[in-house]
Amino acid sequence: MNNASSPTPQSRTRRLRRFAQAGVACVPLMLGGCSFFSPIPEPRGSLIEKTDYAQLVPGTSTRTDVLDLLGSPTAHATFDDNTWIYVSMITSPTPLTFPSVKKQEVVVLNFDNGGILRKVDTLNKKNAMYVGMVGAKTPTPGTSSSILQELLGNVGRYNPMSGMSSQFGGSTGPMGGQGTGNGGAGNSLP
Repeated sequence: MNNASSPTPQSRTRRLRRFAQAGVACVPLMLGGCSFFSPIPEPRGSLIEKTDYAQLVPGTSTRTDVLDLLGSPTAHATFDDNTWIYVSMITSPTPLTFPSVKKQEVVVLNFDNGGILRKVDTLNKKNAMYVGMVGAKTPTPGTSSSILQELLGNVGRYNPMSGMSSQFGGSTGPMGGQGTGNGGAGNSLP
């Protein structure tokens, strides 16, 4: 006896074909969505191109020419105002870590005291040196405190002037009716 609600083998086969066709149709959409979630490169620093600083001619270009072409420098050398540094990089965000550097370029310009460009140096990611972080902690002098002292902070600190009822300190002050110092007389001239 065949139940009217039970699917026939042909209807099952048709449903499986439709499901497979829908899956095949969705594959390009899913693959296209992968590029949607890929990290977007982020430009950082002074966005300069080789065509920009290639226009600079050592011996003839001035600081004004450089400012017109490249804009303000990213940094100046620490002890030399005649060295200008332009840093440009493209980073890509990486989940749970620091962004990875895809492209990096540093242009170092040296001027003479008259403001004339003397030298142009370019450095890229190959010239970079990795500097690792040190995991050690710097000790700080002083007393070590317990967890309870850290939580309670100033509670229980001893103040030797708190028990005195003097006009010159202790519990009296600007809010207690008498001022501090000069016996509460203020700054009156004789």
